[in-house]
Amino acid sequence: MDDTDRLLLSHLQEDATQSYATLGAAVGLSTAATHERVRKLRERGVIRRTTIDVDPAAAGRGVLAFVMIEADAWIGGQETGAALRALPWVEEAHIVAGGPSVLAKIRTATTADLQGVLKAIYDIDGVTGTGTIVVLDTFFERPLDVSAMPSGAGRG
Repeated sequence: MDDTDRLLLSHLQEDATQSYATLGAAVGLSTAATHERVRKLRERGVIRRTTIDVDPAAAGRGVLAFVMIEADAWIGGQETGAALRALPWVEEAHIVAGGPSVLAKIRTATTADLQGVLKAIYDIDGVTGTGTIVVLDTFFERPLDVSAMPSGAGRG
């Protein structure tokens, strides 16, 4: 990945609906060269998907919580991942080191809904407990800073 790729990614993170002509003009490439670079970034898995950014509160999911999931045995397998993925309120789930086994990011409409999600997590085989942190306010969320990526990053 070179500086042009990083600049392309930065512009796409700001607005993924830009035309290849607009992107090319911003980074000093032709439309065709821009299209080819973006295609290669997709092929290598650097660009995983193109999406929109929805305001969770405006969409009825204003309660954000991080849940540390504890277990009595290893729960880092596909079954646990599938069980968490089946809960539409779980936005992210990560296998972690330390006391808990899994860290999940959850968004719900109400704290009562959050309680229901926690009950559903307890139903997952092997789960013995949870620790929940409810977010009161968010300073910021940011996308990956591609300008800080080292040369050669993103090669598959």
